[in-house]
Amino acid sequence: MLLNDPPRLRPIPDEHITERLILRTPRVGDGIMVNEAVMDSFEALNQWMPWARMRPSIAESETHVRESAARHRTREELSYLIFNGSSGVLCGIISLHHIDWDVPKFELGYWIRSRFSGHGYMTEAVTALTDWCIRDLSAIRMEIRCDALNSRSAAVALRAGYTLEATLRKEARNMSGGLRDTQIYVRITE
Repeated sequence: MLLNDPPRLRPIPDEHITERLILRTPRVGDGIMVNEAVMDSFEALNQWMPWARMRPSIAESETHVRESAARHRTREELSYLIFNGSSGVLCGIISLHHIDWDVPKFELGYWIRSRFSGHGYMTEAVTALTDWCIRDLSAIRMEIRCDALNSRSAAVALRAGYTLEATLRKEARNMSGGLRDTQIYVRITE
C-alpha cells in the first residue's frame, strides 16, 4: 500500500483477525449459516432491523450473501461475517456502508447472534474495523446510527470510543410503524 494511493484504491483485506474473532468477507454458500443465525436471533433482530420484518428463506439469505460479496468487490459496501475464533461459529455480521470515499467516511452497521450478546464480541469487532478504517483507509469520520431506544447498540458505540453527536428526532419509522428518533455516534480523526 502506498500512502499516496487514494483510499478507494488501497488494499481491502478479505479477513481481519482480533483476539477472539475472525471477520471475513461473505462467500457463496454462506447463506445457510447466516440464515441459521438470523433464525436463532429473529426475535431480537425483529425489534430493530428493517430487513428482519419477516423470516428469510435460506435462498433469500444466500442471495443476500452473494449481493454483499459483490458490493464488497466494488467497494460500495464492505461486509464481514463475524466468527468466534475458537469455535468457528458465526456470531453476527458487521458492515461498512454509506461510504463516501471523498471524505473518507464510513457508517458501521452490525448485528449479533443472541447467544453471543453480552460478551463484548461486537465491541471487539467494531473497534477492529474502526481502527483499520482510520489507519489503512485514512477515515476522517466514522458513524454508527441506531434507534434511540436501542440501548445495547448505543452501548457498543460508546465502548468502542464513539461519542453521541446528534439525535435526529422523528427521523424514521420504527418496526411497529411509529416514528423513531435516531442517534448518531461518531469518531472523528484530525
